[in-house]
Amino acid sequence: MPVRTNPTARQLRFGAELRKLRERAGLTSTEAARLLGMKQAQVSNMETGRLAVSAERVRTMACQYECPDKDLVEAIAGMTGERKRGWWEEYRDILPSGLLDLAELEWHGTALRTAHTSGIPGLLQTVDHAREVFRQVVPELSPAEVEHRASFRVKRQAVLFRHREPVPYGAIIHEAALHMKFGGRGVAKQQLKHLLKMSEHPNISIHVIPFDAGGYPGAGQPVYYVHGPVPQLDTVQLDQSHGITLLDAEARLDKYRRILDRLMALSLIELESRALIHTIIQTL
Repeated sequence: MPVRTNPTARQLRFGAELRKLRERAGLTSTEAARLLGMKQAQVSNMETGRLAVSAERVRTMACQYECPDKDLVEAIAGMTGERKRGWWEEYRDILPSGLLDLAELEWHGTALRTAHTSGIPGLLQTVDHAREVFRQVVPELSPAEVEHRASFRVKRQAVLFRHREPVPYGAIIHEAALHMKFGGRGVAKQQLKHLLKMSEHPNISIHVIPFDAGGYPGAGQPVYYVHGPVPQLDTVQLDQSHGITLLDAEARLDKYRRILDRLMALSLIELESRALIHTIIQTL
């Protein structure tokens, strides 16, 4: 099996989970290699996402490591054996790898939660709104790069409408974001109408934090929480000025779960949120 030179974020996460299983067993990589009848370099390459591993090998490793959590083991085993290239791979040489990692993360998520205080979540944006967002990027993007990123953002939305298993998606949006006029009044009005249309889908919920809710936690930073098949495989994605950051440490996951829960408590219910969006549309 050839060794990967540039593993994706999902492959890196898979390897990190194997390492956690080993470390919980109190084994060094050398000891694990001896126990599994392989070379230490193979164990190292598996744990850095550079070497493919079969589902059966994962179960064997978990057995040797005496892991009692069968649900976790099966969830990790479920991350193997993916032979088909995802749609995002067509952008591999066009967009930053972090964006591709995000699309892959979403595609394999079991539920998505997000909170935005100054912008519309990417999966709820119209293509015209997305274009205007990318025209504000510093350093400035070329017209071709703007189009690539806008089309990529819209294609990501397919995860919400998969025929067999559309992913549950919950968005919390501050009222301030609804008053932003990216692209002018016409684009802004169509964007808000699009939010109302999206909220009609049974797997999509949109909650608005009104101005009169007062202060809120999280310092206004967008938060994107992707649920895995088990809580240990959840991931938080944060937008930073230098790019996308993915977090999966247990303490970080707990922190952002609590932030999202507190933001939800400040939000209007769905019916009231729709009414507020409709009211803002009337002012445009």
